[in-house]
Amino acid sequence: MISFARQLNLIDYSLSSLWRRRGKSLGVMVVFAGVIFLLASFQMTTRALTDAAADLLAYAPEITIQKMTAGRQESIPLEYQEKLSSIWGIRAITPRVWGYYFNEISGANYTILGLDPHSMPLGDQLGQAIDTGALPEAHEVVLGQGVNAEVAGGDKSIFSLFRPDLSLKAFALAGTFKAETNLLTYDTLFMNLDDARDLFAMAEDMATDLCVTVANPSEVSTIAKKIAALLPDTRVVTRQQVQKTYQAVFGWRSGFASICLLTALASFIIFAWDKASGLTPEERKEISVLKIIGWQTSDVLVLRFWEGVIVSLVSFVVGYTLAYIHVSFFEASLFRPILLGWSVLHPALRLRPSVELGETLLILCLTVVPYLAATVIPAWRAAIIPADSALN
Repeated sequence: MISFARQLNLIDYSLSSLWRRRGKSLGVMVVFAGVIFLLASFQMTTRALTDAAADLLAYAPEITIQKMTAGRQESIPLEYQEKLSSIWGIRAITPRVWGYYFNEISGANYTILGLDPHSMPLGDQLGQAIDTGALPEAHEVVLGQGVNAEVAGGDKSIFSLFRPDLSLKAFALAGTFKAETNLLTYDTLFMNLDDARDLFAMAEDMATDLCVTVANPSEVSTIAKKIAALLPDTRVVTRQQVQKTYQAVFGWRSGFASICLLTALASFIIFAWDKASGLTPEERKEISVLKIIGWQTSDVLVLRFWEGVIVSLVSFVVGYTLAYIHVSFFEASLFRPILLGWSVLHPALRLRPSVELGETLLILCLTVVPYLAATVIPAWRAAIIPADSALN
């Protein structure tokens, strides 16, 4: 009880000491909170985007087959569907036509997606992703939120796109995708399979790839190996592999930016060392007075330790709280363009930041621990000052 009361008294004295040097303390806290804000915001943004991608990719094709020539993808013949009829466990095979359409006015690449939802299991449920309108019929298209704002102008019901021979193909607006799917559909034009073939001047017996649905999800990898053995000139991609790719992309980009942020952290540690080691004459006089009235060197060390703990914890709480607000209410506007990639059209997302214990402890160790370590030697140097050194 005596030791606990002694620590409370030291904490109380630490608070009063920080208040007397509030200008210096506030400067350190502002810089400290800024560093924590950057690190925590980036970690939360990466986690939120990864979770959002995982939720949306749960509806991606279980297996995708792409024809490869000289290491590059090319159109796949529809007759490949017949070759797969001997594989037991395949529920359905759906041809898909997709590609990119460059808008010279805005400089953005749109994603064109054409398929027949009625030929795939649970295809009618695609309508649940549509905010207004219905699934597209012939010469109709469903637009993502970003494409609707640029191509259709937000209020047009008919617009045209160029074919490869520069002839125009007209489309009627059938609907728009929900904002919840922006991560995948923001730059997408979803249309009928035949319309997509016509827009890209693709033969009727060809498709961009084949989407395979299996009866038993636990046999996806087995069926994928059988398809790869039966069609050696194709690349077989499973949904799990696509999810890992998204995680790798977000992880690589977040790692690259984290290295840049660690530079800011190192700069802060140097700044904290300089502030902690640079004792003012008033601080030297205070330590001398404390030692004259009976304070031990260990007491001074504990006092400086509690000052560091108070500064670091207050800065951590403020920085982490601001990071949560930044990701949750401002859509991580500082880091979202870096993580979402090169596209001109960046989706407006409602990110849901999660506070993970492991990531919180990681940020705590990267910021608070180095700061406390940076104050150990300066605190020791302050504690060994002779009692009368600053009073002469």
